[in-house]
Amino acid sequence: MSVTFLGTGTSQGVPVIGCECDICLSQNVKDKRLRSSVLVQVNGTNVLIDAGPDLRQQMLRQNVRHLAAILLTHEHNDHTIGLDDIRPFNFMQGGDMPLYALQRVIDDIKVKFAYVFAENPYPGSPRMVCHSIKAGDIFPVQPLFHVEAIQVLHGNLPILGFRFGQFAYITDASTLDVSTINQLKGVDTLVLNALRYRKHNTHFNFDEAVSVAGLIGARQTYFTHLSHEMGYYDDLLEKLPPSILPAYDGLKISWK
Repeated sequence: MSVTFLGTGTSQGVPVIGCECDICLSQNVKDKRLRSSVLVQVNGTNVLIDAGPDLRQQMLRQNVRHLAAILLTHEHNDHTIGLDDIRPFNFMQGGDMPLYALQRVIDDIKVKFAYVFAENPYPGSPRMVCHSIKAGDIFPVQPLFHVEAIQVLHGNLPILGFRFGQFAYITDASTLDVSTINQLKGVDTLVLNALRYRKHNTHFNFDEAVSVAGLIGARQTYFTHLSHEMGYYDDLLEKLPPSILPAYDGLKISWK
């Protein structure tokens, strides 16, 4: 099993358009962050978590040639608006792309991409088949590839995280209740969002993310969904204990 970080930035990415802060002007490639997404690979099967506006660039950069399914954490544009770019996979694979999401998110997708779901779809439009899931569901994306949906709160909005055996992916969280933390205990590797140092209403800040990572107790935690306010990658690395690392675009982690 392997996980590749396709993007580790927040909704604006890093650099931010028009920003001339030292971080946005940094020449370190680890300070360049596309919108958050990961590619999970198990036994040759590729599953994408979230499809933001950088999807095309991410797929090209990692030379992704096949996708078995897309899992959506929630409906915000930085996690869904790239879905039009699945068309090459439709053409290459000769079928609809399975999407797994909350029913509320599916309903939102059908509004955003109405031309896909029209009675007579526009020729060449992307093809998707939507599967409604909810927190607590364990569902197969392939016969031997099961995923567990995890309850997360993004401000007041219920969204999903995903657990693949010993790996769990949580982004855009501001609250994980006790039952969710207990559900995540025992994971070897955790991905968790950490937006900035200041308090935020709908995302963990640095201190909150460190605290939650400690409660879950994974052997290794990676922080994602990082804004330019988090500073240089190298400086952030020095502020974290060995059990927590800042992720960066293109980072690949693997297990036997």
